[in-house]
Amino acid sequence: MCMAAIPAGSAAPCHCDHHQDPHGLLTAPFVVETSPTKNQAEVSSPPAPTLKPLGSVSLAFVEGKSILSLALPMVLTGLLLHCRSMVSMLFLGRLGDLALAGGSLAIGFANITGYSVLSGLAMGMEPICGQAFGARRYHLLGLALHRTVLLLLSVSIPIALLWYYIRPLLLLLGQEPALAAAASSYLHACLPDLILQSFLHPLRIYLRTQSITLPLTLCAGLAVGLHLPINYLFVSVLHLGIGGVALASVLFNFNVVLFLLVYIYFSGINRSTGGLSFSSECFKGWSSLLNLAIPSCISVCLEWWWYEIMIILCGLLLNPKATVASMGILIQTTSLVYIFPSSLSFGVSTRVGNELGANRPDRARRAATVGLSCSFVLGLLAFSFAFSVRHLWARMFTGDSTILELTASVLPILGLCELGNCPQTTGCGVLRGSARPKLGANINLGSFYVVGMPVAVGLAFWTSLDFSGLWLGLLSAQATCVVLMLVVIERTHWESQAERAQQLTGAATDDTEKEAVPKVAAADGDETDWLVISVKIEQ
Repeated sequence: MCMAAIPAGSAAPCHCDHHQDPHGLLTAPFVVETSPTKNQAEVSSPPAPTLKPLGSVSLAFVEGKSILSLALPMVLTGLLLHCRSMVSMLFLGRLGDLALAGGSLAIGFANITGYSVLSGLAMGMEPICGQAFGARRYHLLGLALHRTVLLLLSVSIPIALLWYYIRPLLLLLGQEPALAAAASSYLHACLPDLILQSFLHPLRIYLRTQSITLPLTLCAGLAVGLHLPINYLFVSVLHLGIGGVALASVLFNFNVVLFLLVYIYFSGINRSTGGLSFSSECFKGWSSLLNLAIPSCISVCLEWWWYEIMIILCGLLLNPKATVASMGILIQTTSLVYIFPSSLSFGVSTRVGNELGANRPDRARRAATVGLSCSFVLGLLAFSFAFSVRHLWARMFTGDSTILELTASVLPILGLCELGNCPQTTGCGVLRGSARPKLGANINLGSFYVVGMPVAVGLAFWTSLDFSGLWLGLLSAQATCVVLMLVVIERTHWESQAERAQQLTGAATDDTEKEAVPKVAAADGDETDWLVISVKIEQ
């Protein structure tokens, strides 16, 4: 209220510059023009503040920071999971050559028939959750989580039957009985892992699309810390053999799922999304999820299966023992390098999906552009790494001169493959974020199996290139894939994708969740939220 001292009953006007209210209450507006009086000097009003929009370089820098804040924790998570695999292989090696070979065969079979399928199907919920979070349709995140868990559990049933009868199947394919028995022991112990994976993949996507990535890293770190003593207990103390290594891997995933559920419950993020509250609604309305999950699964499986086919082809070359061993080293190398572009892809997918869901196509375009730019830098770093360590890398795995020579000759080709794989993987993230997995599946099918496979077979078996020919085939596939990805993304009509996002999340027909916030057009045509005189309280 006005603190000016005015005698009671005085008709003198109040000279307070806050208001003209005769009762001395601050009602509105904040600034009122008053007529000058003989006792009031004319005061020129200050110019109104103007919003200076950020330049395109500054906006790109801000977007890059947002993407990296999502990607870096995912890199750490990927490295921790890689450490888990190394610990498992270490204990398999301590059990002897048969256990190592049987475990490797079982892991390869599990990747082809199980883990790739579950991982690919879970990707279908990523655009739904990302766009729903951007559109503030939070309950859709919980529904997508529940439906995806149910989908993966359903698909796990036939996979479990296949794993259970793995021994007669391997014998039918001509494998040695002892090797088939070892692989069967490993896969039988891994059967509970199908249930855990059905929860783990959706939970990770559920959190990641809300830009929650650090808890994933912390949970993985805690599980890795327990993984080594659990392996020691099962293998060295209880003498459970190859089944003990498999059970330790199952317990690792159980711990991660448990830690994530505890975090979701106590952090309270499930209250707005209903993440831990199943309802009957999750049993209907599956069409949108299936339309995204099936193409995503095909896209992931096509890429995973390529490397398994490469191993099979290595067994048909002139020196199969050396080429298979070298291929194993190279696949381990590319798996390690792949952690970085895949983490970048997850970050870009989240940013693109969030912005499309929020109906901000310009920002989605910027996220895609900045992400792809980062991926080219990442590709150059991967190529430099592969080229610089070509004579040293294989020495960590073997001392065989033939394997060392083969690996050194192919590592530069692997580096060139990563030069294309990094932007290609990031491009897949853009397509996932914009709910276009069918395009990704078509591109992978055409690139790897229409272009890459014939080139690889032709160069490996009909020329003198042999082992290098297989990797040149992969290089041709990666080059084709990245070109097609860039063409598709360049021709993307982002306004149309934003409209599709509104339809996917139902935000186009839900006017009650729209927020009226004044916006000022930025110099590049983007819209920048600008709070003039309002207070926003978020709970």
